[in-house]
Amino acid sequence: MINDKLPKIWHGGDYNPEQWDSQEIWDEDVRMFKLAGIDVATLNVFSWALNQPNEDTYNFDWLDDKINRLYENGIYTCLATSTAAHPAWMAKKYPDVLRVDFYGRKRKFGSRHNSCPNSPTYREYSEKIADKLAERYKDHPAVLIWHVSNEYGGYCYCDNCQDAFRVWLSDKYGTLEKLNKAWNTGFWGHTFYEWDEIVAPNILSEEREDNVSDFQGISLDYRRFQSDSLLDCYKLEYNAIRKHTPNIPITTNLMGTYPMLDYFKWAKEMDVVSWDNYPAIDTPFSYTAMTHDLMRGLKSGQPFMLMEQTPSQQNWQPYNSLKRPGVMRLWSYQAIGRGADTILYFQLRRSVGACEKYHGAVIEHVGHENTRVFNEVAQIGSEFNQLGDTLLDARVNARVAIVFDWENRWATELSSGPSVSLDYVNEVHKYYDALYKLNVQVDMVGVEEDLSQYDVVIAPVLYMVKEGYAAKVERFVENGGTFITTFFSGIVNETDIVTLGGYPGELRNVLGIWAEEIDALHPDETNEIVVTGSRGSLSGSYSCNLLFDLIHTEGAQAVAEYGSDFYQGMPVLTVNEFGKGKAWYVASSPDAEFLVDFLQTVCEEAGVEPLLSVPEGVETTERVKDGQTYLFVLNHNNKAESIDLKDSQYKELLTAQQLSGTVELEAKGVFILAKV
Repeated sequence: MINDKLPKIWHGGDYNPEQWDSQEIWDEDVRMFKLAGIDVATLNVFSWALNQPNEDTYNFDWLDDKINRLYENGIYTCLATSTAAHPAWMAKKYPDVLRVDFYGRKRKFGSRHNSCPNSPTYREYSEKIADKLAERYKDHPAVLIWHVSNEYGGYCYCDNCQDAFRVWLSDKYGTLEKLNKAWNTGFWGHTFYEWDEIVAPNILSEEREDNVSDFQGISLDYRRFQSDSLLDCYKLEYNAIRKHTPNIPITTNLMGTYPMLDYFKWAKEMDVVSWDNYPAIDTPFSYTAMTHDLMRGLKSGQPFMLMEQTPSQQNWQPYNSLKRPGVMRLWSYQAIGRGADTILYFQLRRSVGACEKYHGAVIEHVGHENTRVFNEVAQIGSEFNQLGDTLLDARVNARVAIVFDWENRWATELSSGPSVSLDYVNEVHKYYDALYKLNVQVDMVGVEEDLSQYDVVIAPVLYMVKEGYAAKVERFVENGGTFITTFFSGIVNETDIVTLGGYPGELRNVLGIWAEEIDALHPDETNEIVVTGSRGSLSGSYSCNLLFDLIHTEGAQAVAEYGSDFYQGMPVLTVNEFGKGKAWYVASSPDAEFLVDFLQTVCEEAGVEPLLSVPEGVETTERVKDGQTYLFVLNHNNKAESIDLKDSQYKELLTAQQLSGTVELEAKGVFILAKV
């Protein structure tokens, strides 16, 4: 439980009363919040300039009033530290707080996320205000959780960052001799003899747009360094708060598959993971599900917070469509089914000016409760009150894991070839999507996760193999596990140096293959995966594209081969018996039909069964608490669907109905089924 003061699914969102100067509006807000079942408001996210009008003055009276007003009406506070946008006076007096962008241009005051993470000024004042807030509100009964800054991200290339990068490198490598070896600086005359010869890799030095780098080792380390720098800023505030409130949890809101930060490393410093979910009009439902599972996986299955979602529409995407009737409720339960213990919105009342005035809100510009969106929010609030603490802390039990690693992603994206169309996240999602269609529960895990709890582990495009990971995979397979990896895996180590002796490098032993070449064709050009005989659901031929490893078996069995080109007949799908388990290699990027058939075959061989057999467009997920399972059935379709529950007897939690046999689930409908 995140905080036992509120033992239910939290319902609320970002509230910006400082944008209004009207007692009447504040009173209306509280009245409507209560109607909608809002019990948590996130305050003070962007209020640094209001809290600190100059270097020496702090003013929290306005915040006292808002926290107290809400609490007196049964509404708790998620209290932010306000450091997501520094004040104008700070930028004017201390320009070191301003970032330098990828093009070497010094920013001016404006927008947000505009602070240099290695600015001594920013670090000093952000730590101070977090300390003062924690000291002031440490005993306030309304404060449920601390919210540090907001949506950390963005890199800086200023002199402060460049100097700090050199220190970071010195701490990591110890000597320039080791650094030169790690980066292979003999290439293009890059040998460094003094630390201050190293410069930040941007468009003025090693990099070009679209993640193109001439020296991947340097660029890879700079991404690690910037992620660590921003994390250090978070930790400064975290520690300032923690000394005053040791028992109140602290978080910051993440952004799903956001590329710039290593969220597995960040999660170690967070008491609970929280994240902001903003699918686009064309985002697959399975992609959102995967991202929920990834956020849950950051802390090994611990329930997470949905910190933000829009009640109706965004304002910043190319096409800001409305959520159709029932969709907000459906997507809220999708999050809960995959591990969320809160449903919070951005925003509770629409702004009247600036860029978020057209971003959806619980209270629209019309200003009253007689709107479709408000009524949907109120329905959700009522249902959460009905559910109480039933689902809190329930866990997701999966027997299949997919490996996701930010450092491997950076290295893959920075690699000079073989294809600009290789997208790490897309390849991961393709495997996830197939399991989603098969209704097989999945954990998204990092490379540090214990693999022994799983029957099947999938690591798509494991380009970078970190120290000890190949041995970890071998132990997993030896002990009976099934491991799957793909083309462009086992190529380099942690500093992006190629592992010699044949691809896939350290994975060659467990996979029983070696690759001599990698062909890259335009994504529109395809080859065939021709299954030799049949195995489970696999038979006939399928399409593949993008990259094509030319592999040879050395112990592995060829299950399928290429159907055309000069490598026709060479293996494209292999399996290697290794100890008690098996290791599969998929040498190209296959179509969706292949992945469904392949993963169904793998799951059947591993004894992994689907949660339920349901029509296409219906999602299933399951949480478990105190031995009781809660099966979520979510109908994403625009028509009702028949769900076959077989002979099982269930209680549906939202209606208290007893269900069995074949039942109808309405369009955009939700079942939460407890077996009886």
